[in-house]
Amino acid sequence: MNRKIAIVVGSKNDISYLEGAKTILDRFELSYEVMVMSAHRSLDKTMDFAQNAETDGYSVIIACAGMAAHLPGVIAAKTVLPVIGVPLPTSDIKGMDALLAIVQMPSGVPVATMAIGKAGVKNAAILAVQILGLQDEVLKEKLKQYKLSLG
Repeated sequence: MNRKIAIVVGSKNDISYLEGAKTILDRFELSYEVMVMSAHRSLDKTMDFAQNAETDGYSVIIACAGMAAHLPGVIAAKTVLPVIGVPLPTSDIKGMDALLAIVQMPSGVPVATMAIGKAGVKNAAILAVQILGLQDEVLKEKLKQYKLSLG
C-alpha cells in the first residue's frame, strides 16, 4: 500500500508552519513531499499536480493556504484523493478569511478542514495517519500508542 503524503503550501513563506506536520509524519515513518504552488499564481502547476497526484503515488494531500485560500478546494476539485485543508494566519484578520474559504466548499468537493495555523497543520498530519491507518494495521497500532502517550 502506498503511504506517500503531499504537503502543499501556497507560498514559500508558508513553509515555516509545517514543522509540526513533519515531526508527526517522521514519527510514523511516512513518506511526504513538500511542494509550493498557488491556486492564483501557478494555477497550471496546481491543476497538473491535482490531476496526477494519485498516479504520482500520493495517498493523502494536506493543502495549507492563507488569505483567499483557494488551494485546497482547487486541488479537491481535480482529485479523488482525500484533501485536508489548513487555513494559515497570513492575513490581517489572522486566518479567518482562509478558514471560511476552505470550510465553505460546495457539495461534491469535500475538503477536511483543520484549525487555523500550526495546530491545524499538526492535526492534518495526524488525520492523514488515521486515514492511512484504515488500511494498515501496523500504522493503526502505532497511532493507538501515540494517542495513549498524549495523556
